[in-house]
Amino acid sequence: MAKKSATKFVCTNCGAQHAAWSGRCNVCGEWNTLQEEAVLVTASGSASKSGKKIDTTALKDAVKSDEAIRLSTGTKDVDSVLGGGFVRGGVTLIAGQPGIGKSTLLMQIVAGLSKKYRVLYVSAEESSHQVALRAERLGVAKTTVELASSTSADDIARTIAAGSYDLVVIDSIQTVTTDSVPSVAGSVTQITNCAHLLINVAKDVNTAVVLVGHVTKEGSIAGPKILEHVVDTVLQLEGDRYGGFKILRSVKNRFGSTNETGIFEMVDQGLLPVENPSEALLSERQATDGSIVLATMEGSRPVLVEVQALVNKTSYGYPKRAASGVELNRVNLLVAMLERRTKLNLSDQDIYINIVGGIKINDPGIDLAICMAIGSAAKGLKLRDNTVVYGEVGLSGEVRHVPFSEKRLAEAAKLGFDVAIGPKLKRPLKNSILQPVPDVRTALNTYLKI
Repeated sequence: MAKKSATKFVCTNCGAQHAAWSGRCNVCGEWNTLQEEAVLVTASGSASKSGKKIDTTALKDAVKSDEAIRLSTGTKDVDSVLGGGFVRGGVTLIAGQPGIGKSTLLMQIVAGLSKKYRVLYVSAEESSHQVALRAERLGVAKTTVELASSTSADDIARTIAAGSYDLVVIDSIQTVTTDSVPSVAGSVTQITNCAHLLINVAKDVNTAVVLVGHVTKEGSIAGPKILEHVVDTVLQLEGDRYGGFKILRSVKNRFGSTNETGIFEMVDQGLLPVENPSEALLSERQATDGSIVLATMEGSRPVLVEVQALVNKTSYGYPKRAASGVELNRVNLLVAMLERRTKLNLSDQDIYINIVGGIKINDPGIDLAICMAIGSAAKGLKLRDNTVVYGEVGLSGEVRHVPFSEKRLAEAAKLGFDVAIGPKLKRPLKNSILQPVPDVRTALNTYLKI
């Protein structure tokens, strides 16, 4: 029976498929996220007649050494996030806010790779001349990286299929199109078909491919959710586009851990790795009330950052709460807990929380530092000198255990801190700087001073 065309509607938020369009996705509940996608429907049983037997390989014969399949970038932080480098035949998706430094970082990466491998940089958003100007600004214009400018996924796939390159960068997946799909660039149908086309040809010729992805205003990767499922690795470049540190983290990695992060700083020469982020973040700190040093974790990497709080009597009937670098709902929860479990009266106080350096922290170990900062600012009392804080706080005010306490304490001791306030360790350490506290009230009463 001849093939006939059909359509389906895919939610760009969760990837759920629907037979008909509706204003709201009945899976994730988001509004106006369904987009039409063309599909092919074949007669039942035709696949078994037209298909052919696939070739198989014994597992023991398929295993190769890690060095044989990895392409090392030459940048330690990038290699650690990737698990050792790009994998031959693997497809990596890197996303981030506009202007965050995705193209800058990739130009530095391909410049390093070009010393040992053949690399192609395909730009679908800029001309080859514009890409060359960026390379010249970064001081890598004299490398052997090959440039191309094309918006045709078919042409790019044909170039990759020739097998001439070890790694190909495509900037970006939302701006390329394939002739087989009659829709505009960036639509669900185009992104899905272009991604499948490029992934299939990359695995056929064992070429590593890097796709650059756009993000929505909420910060999630634009396009269908299936894009994140079909690629092998998803990297996210985060931070403040106007300054501060940039953090490269792995959201998904089939070939390595997702606990590693790379911390970079934007300078005239591009994004440079920060060897000691803790020292850089604390270099301009002033020990005043409302200032607390937090021992946190970025992946498996310990980092010391400053948590600042400002508490001021409100001029309006409803107190204002604002937070930068930490979730506001978490701050509101901790403020309510402090009012209930301590003698602090914050109902008529404006409270502002700031994480210095433009870093966003999702570590639950920030709870105790926020509570100490608010208490310090509200009473005008300073924390003891050379003291770091970490620990999760429950609604009863108890201080709870958080992972990687040993790494946090080691980082604090390395930078000259002699006291750490946090939860009691399950296994006590010898010569530890930790002074455990059972609850927030004890921490505030014991360690804040005039």
